[in-house]
Amino acid sequence: MEPDTTDERSIDVHLTFYGDDLTGSTDVMESLALNGMQTVLFFEPPTEEDLEAFENVDAIGVAGTSRSMTPAEMDEALPPVFEQLRQFDSELFHYKVCSTFDSAPDVGSIGHAIDLGTNVFASSTVPIVVAAPDLHPRGRYVAFGNLFATVDGETYRLDRHPTMKDHPVTPMEEADLREHLAEQTAKDIGLVDLLDIEGAESGSPRDAFTTIRDDADVVFFDTVAEEHQSTVGELVWEYCVSRPETVFTVGSSGLEYAITDYLQATGDLAETRSTETLPQEIPTVIVSGSASPVTAEQIDWALEHGFDGHRLDSTRLIDDAVAGDERQAAVQAAIESIDAGRSVILYSARGPNDERIAETEKRAAELQLDETAIGSRLGREQGAILREVLERTTVDRVCVAGGDTSGYAAPALDVYALELLTPLAPGGPLCRASSEDDRFDGLEIALKGGQVGQADYFGLVRDGGELAGAE
Repeated sequence: MEPDTTDERSIDVHLTFYGDDLTGSTDVMESLALNGMQTVLFFEPPTEEDLEAFENVDAIGVAGTSRSMTPAEMDEALPPVFEQLRQFDSELFHYKVCSTFDSAPDVGSIGHAIDLGTNVFASSTVPIVVAAPDLHPRGRYVAFGNLFATVDGETYRLDRHPTMKDHPVTPMEEADLREHLAEQTAKDIGLVDLLDIEGAESGSPRDAFTTIRDDADVVFFDTVAEEHQSTVGELVWEYCVSRPETVFTVGSSGLEYAITDYLQATGDLAETRSTETLPQEIPTVIVSGSASPVTAEQIDWALEHGFDGHRLDSTRLIDDAVAGDERQAAVQAAIESIDAGRSVILYSARGPNDERIAETEKRAAELQLDETAIGSRLGREQGAILREVLERTTVDRVCVAGGDTSGYAAPALDVYALELLTPLAPGGPLCRASSEDDRFDGLEIALKGGQVGQADYFGLVRDGGELAGAE
């Protein structure tokens, strides 16, 4: 991107973002970096001094946890982060949410985040881009305000989605994004629909957007095809650069795909960036806290393709009296595999129907632990296991599966920033870590959500992005 000479910024950042969970944050970093924007993802809001360690930074982000916060917790956590990132005077700030837009008035409220964000950034209109048709094979589409998602080759309206309609925390009972968001904020909500995007009624998409934002505080954009995506990118980017202040925006990584599509079409951004060629088939440690069926399939694949497996006894890891013994057993098993030149996967569950899940819940009840305490204890112990394995071996490549588990692993390794090394699956790239601890600085690490990746994902991690021996 051409350097900006219209202001006095010492570091020329064009886009800033906050991800409402860790794996969603890496998704944004990946989509920007692969499409020509040099991006660094931090775990705490950076200062300009922090950025001096990185070269030619176009975009910076902060990996957050607001997807699981109450509005009161958002009130305390979000404004300071927004204020810190506002200091970089970027063209736009992106509050990144999941492409399923799952949220509720009492937890992960996107509407409340918008209310807080517009107070800090003083944005007159908040563009919201949720659709990501590029996100194959799990595309996201918005048509006349309704969100659709593809699962196993079939596309569902989100209130009929096999997972999201019955989500245990934020069930999507309404697919119309305007109606869904109206439960979370009193702001006026508008939509640039498909007819507007294609210029069928208003004459041009820009005219439609201009007219609609006169009466709306936030504006959604329909997108069902890649050509729509570039049009939306043009509308949002040109609006942002026309404003004197940083514009507060909301959306999935579809926002980044849209903007970079447009900037590549205009020649203002390189079409792709090269990724590094990495060593193949090196001993790799996988730590999985995910009970997703997708991750279960990946565990099955790994165990059938040369990985050693060690089941973590979660009933013991949540019990402080015996957690240390279980942790040491897991560490020793991993070290033996690595010393023999093999990769190892340490997992606490093998799919949603794993009997160990019910056993762990029963043990938690006996220990008088609630669901939050189960997750925090497991995450803490898994992070400690990974740290000790790395301290006692020379392994330089790891993967953590499960959004919550990833959130504990990074602090356990004193990681403060990530940069893209190479893509593995949408939303689950292999990254280079920057750490305060010399042992972990430069570590190759993938942090993936439970639903991310195909069956051979762990093989891709081990083999640096291209399966060894694959034709």
